[in-house]
Amino acid sequence: MRWLRSLLLLCVASTSVWAGDWPQWLGLNRDGASAEKVAPWKESPPIAWRQTVGEGFSVPIVAGGKVFIHARVAGKNEEEVVAFDAKTGKVLWRTGYGRAPYFSIINTGPQATPCVLKGRLYTYGITGVLTCLETENGKQLWQTDVFKKLNATLPKFGATSSPLVVGNRVLVAVGGKASAVAAFDTDSGEVAWQALEGPISTASPIVYLNRSKKGAAAVEAVFVNARSLVALNPFDGEVAWEHALSDMPLGTSPSPVVAGDLLLASSTKGGGVAVQLTHADDKTSTAEAWKNADLVGYFSTPVVCGKDHIYMVTTQVLPQPMATLRCVEVKTGKEAWKQPKVGFFHAGLVRTGDDKLLLLDDAGNLRLLEHDPNGYRELCKAQVCGSTFVTPALANGRLYVRDNKEVVCVELAP
Repeated sequence: MRWLRSLLLLCVASTSVWAGDWPQWLGLNRDGASAEKVAPWKESPPIAWRQTVGEGFSVPIVAGGKVFIHARVAGKNEEEVVAFDAKTGKVLWRTGYGRAPYFSIINTGPQATPCVLKGRLYTYGITGVLTCLETENGKQLWQTDVFKKLNATLPKFGATSSPLVVGNRVLVAVGGKASAVAAFDTDSGEVAWQALEGPISTASPIVYLNRSKKGAAAVEAVFVNARSLVALNPFDGEVAWEHALSDMPLGTSPSPVVAGDLLLASSTKGGGVAVQLTHADDKTSTAEAWKNADLVGYFSTPVVCGKDHIYMVTTQVLPQPMATLRCVEVKTGKEAWKQPKVGFFHAGLVRTGDDKLLLLDDAGNLRLLEHDPNGYRELCKAQVCGSTFVTPALANGRLYVRDNKEVVCVELAP
């Protein structure tokens, strides 16, 4: 995994991002992991600060000493980005913009998580408004209404896939004729390319380094669409490889997960599947390594611990909602153990630098777990926020959590 970490560090490194930051969806390496170690607490971790924020499921982003929150402006067809001082919680700036009306019984605010790169913040609103702001002062550099621009239809669940920035391209999931995925120039906001046809899922893309090419390895962006895992060249949109998946509903949320030479995907209908990638003669071949119908992914993206295991939260909807944590063997897809009722409907996972797990359930309870393939081991637990469907962000000794009213900064460093 060192090659992937090195690549992503190159993709996000700049003077505005520190090594301990959480600058995009799933953190620095887009894998739900942090290099920071977290020691068990004996008393509830102290709250450094808290601030009221608008509605949204967008994860807090931490970069260059600032925390960025993308939210709906209460009572208006508007969204805004608010920048807070990471140490004190002081509001540094806020920038708003209008959007088309949008309604959902679950959430009417942004769901896609922003990305920071080289002093710029890229956000993707619930109605598909893509915006580029300066991180220093919130100045808007450009803005594009993606679905209007591409003459595409906004899905009923809105634009939820987090943007991926690679070099001078910002990639977003759209959907439609020749626009399932689109890329925009980071300097101008103009369309750089469009690719694929048909609907796209809610899953956010990841970066994959394809080492099958002779000479330099190829950077690829991996998306989940309605029927496949597909890798694209992020600079020109050329399809590098595609693997068909059966019964992948559009509402699936977990991002693909890289585990050695496997790519893992999950959905609410098809369960979990591992795709084996083979590189030879400048080509990539794919094959199904295993499938497990019990590994039903919903909101939470799994994380890899150690070399041989992956932890994922599965969701049972009927007869009543229940979130279950499962420890799964990477190579076989077999379940090592499961712990039911770790949440009512959802729990978000972050892997620490010493292979522990932070688990935040939808009631706002934070747990620190030991990585143990033999069974569930809870080290400590504390209530840190209210009801939430938002995965936390771990940065520079602090955990940033967001519930339906506030962003809360929790001190985890000793």
